[in-house]
Amino acid sequence: MAVSSELTATLVDSMGSDDSIVRAMLVSTKGAESLDVEATPGRINFLMANRHGTPFEHNSMTFFVRAPIFVFREFHRHRIGWSYNEVSGRYKELDDCFYVPPPHRPLVQEGKPGAYEFVLGTIDQYNDAVVALQDVYTDAYNGYRYLLNKGVAKEVARALLPVGIYTEMYATCNARSLMAFLSLRTRNEGSKFPSYPQWEIEQVARQMEEAFAQLFPITYVSFVLNGRVAP
Repeated sequence: MAVSSELTATLVDSMGSDDSIVRAMLVSTKGAESLDVEATPGRINFLMANRHGTPFEHNSMTFFVRAPIFVFREFHRHRIGWSYNEVSGRYKELDDCFYVPPPHRPLVQEGKPGAYEFVLGTIDQYNDAVVALQDVYTDAYNGYRYLLNKGVAKEVARALLPVGIYTEMYATCNARSLMAFLSLRTRNEGSKFPSYPQWEIEQVARQMEEAFAQLFPITYVSFVLNGRVAP
């Protein structure tokens, strides 16, 4: 059995640009042929500030994401403007790789519900958590393999496996849906509406944000300057 702390989102495909966002905007009023690249930053900022969102949907980004199932549970709360294809435990024997938090992952919750922070735990707390997780993972995967060897169907045997098992998916979005995702799954001082995401999904979101900033630099800057509010 293998354990890992890696959480990855890799851009594998994309379509569109800042100019294509403005082109979609202009067809409503002046016609797409009136595109002036020098005016693109101002036009995008107008769209962002006034939350005219549909022009930001005329593009796409596809990411290959590898993370434990509990991270994907949070991903799948984002349904509008997203498409997912994930490893199927009904048809594929799942690999024996499980998540353990890295030592720098805040481990202890302090404060009351609605007003709490996560802080680093002690070395003993971290070691106890890792040992407990590994013990459960080992027992669960051994049970899974036992049932498969007895001829039990994959879709039944997988019920033994915990949400810490790694899985993979392709996730496709557009700039608008990704900005909505980033507004909720990252924590930033400059956000108009502060968000407090789980640590693991934020690590994935940060990688997606980096790709977004490179593909749509003008849109990204406008998103940040306008308080990270999705249009």
